[in-house]
Amino acid sequence: MALTAYDLSGRTAFVTGAAGGIGRASALLLAGAGARVHCADRDEAGLEETRALIAEAGGAAHLHRLDVADRAQVEAAVRAAGPVHVLAAIAGIMHSGSALESDDADLERVMSVNFLGVLHACREAARVMIAHGIGGSLITMASGAVDSARPDLFCYSVSKAAVVQLTRTLASELGPHKIRVNAVAPGWIRTPMTERHAAGEQERVESMMVRLSPLGRLGTPEDVAHTVLYLATDASAFTTGQILRPNGGVSMPW
Repeated sequence: MALTAYDLSGRTAFVTGAAGGIGRASALLLAGAGARVHCADRDEAGLEETRALIAEAGGAAHLHRLDVADRAQVEAAVRAAGPVHVLAAIAGIMHSGSALESDDADLERVMSVNFLGVLHACREAARVMIAHGIGGSLITMASGAVDSARPDLFCYSVSKAAVVQLTRTLASELGPHKIRVNAVAPGWIRTPMTERHAAGEQERVESMMVRLSPLGRLGTPEDVAHTVLYLATDASAFTTGQILRPNGGVSMPW
């Protein structure tokens, strides 16, 4: 396959969660492939760092400070980005606790970001793509947690399972409009979010993940971002409704 399949010159990409971790790594790769990148996050300082890194690499980024749980903010930002060819809905949060320990407020908070935030962005990006007749790629962020029953990650796991079903449903609905919809379900990746979740147990958790992986190492945000790049480009032109798992081959529950 020609490398031109990974050329995003002349296309616009909108990335949520772009202030750090997988979102930042994805924004950098998309910009490196030639896309005009719009970076969205509620962390203004992190967004500025992402913009500086993209500029250092010779690209340019437009910033949107917003909370993905706020539907109006998300819709306005996506519309302001103009014709969007690629959406990478990566923003997310974690919450520790079982079904019996978590209350409705916990579930509502996680769902508002991890599910509704993705839904708001995907729905508006799809409307823009359809209105301009350009087709495109919607990329959602699931998790390896959807492949196992983790009682201590009840809210998080449920929210990511909802993202998986959203992805499949949208792929079926939007295919006739030449819009592809796929999810990325990473394994354990060292990001600010997972570091906060590990809360002092980072070394133990990462050591366990290294042992579980046939590749014998942890994944990086860049490892996941390369999957996002693939789904954003014409290299994945016949891929939709799929859940891609950049997880180092880990097949056991984590």
